[in-house]
Amino acid sequence: MIIGLIGHPVAHSKSPHMQHAAFAHVGLTDWRYELWDTPLEALPARMREVSERDDIAGCNVTVPHKQAVMPYLNAVSEHARAIGAVNTIFKRGRYLLGDNTDWTGFLADLKFHGVGVGEGTRALVLGAGGSARAVVYALASQGARVLIYNRTPERARSLLDALANSPYLREVRENCITVASLADPVCRMANLIVNCTSVGMWPDVDASPWPDAVPFPDQVVLYDLIYKPEITKLMTQASASGARVIGGLGMLAEQGAAAFEKWTGVSAARVSAIMREALNHA
Repeated sequence: MIIGLIGHPVAHSKSPHMQHAAFAHVGLTDWRYELWDTPLEALPARMREVSERDDIAGCNVTVPHKQAVMPYLNAVSEHARAIGAVNTIFKRGRYLLGDNTDWTGFLADLKFHGVGVGEGTRALVLGAGGSARAVVYALASQGARVLIYNRTPERARSLLDALANSPYLREVRENCITVASLADPVCRMANLIVNCTSVGMWPDVDASPWPDAVPFPDQVVLYDLIYKPEITKLMTQASASGARVIGGLGMLAEQGAAAFEKWTGVSAARVSAIMREALNHA
């Protein structure tokens, strides 16, 4: 069976390393994971191929197609619909079903690192793009209070509007999720900072979304979704201030393990450690 990654570009992806390691670990030796570079104009044909070919069990979806694929699906989970993005497609016959494993992968990696999320969590999320939607959704679903910072405040407010239909967030949105400036005193109370921007991603490794003049909150945990480089400038800044820092490689493994379960029926718990190890080697 074949699994693919739909996106443009996709040549940089490390997903084949971890998925092939997982296939081998559970004895699915005839399964393979392919990279399907798909420009926007080629998306309709690609989705027809996924639906019609019996040797395709599903796929992952990455930028710029996480929203664009949704009209081609027969059903979308309530979580993916609330987040507004699909990153995993699996099949039942020729029916294409969409889900989002980014939010569960994020929570699973926090748990792996011993970071609990609940009503005592005061999270500051940097960015307002697709990954920020998944992170805000995940945090709010656990009862955390969330502040969203984006260089363009209107985009952060747009994220709030987009999440308004979430069954988890509808009642808590106004009280628990707000737009903030890093200069706001309330940001000093954050005990978790999550970078959902691409600032600092390879090759722009000398960039950071955090201004040098702004101090980090005391005893904060800094989680950077970026995994290349393994240690970003933001992580270095935060670590120098005494913060605990966590990179995004584990989230990549955990969301991949959750997708693996959708395609194969094999528990994510059986393969997540194998995927982490494969990514570290890669």
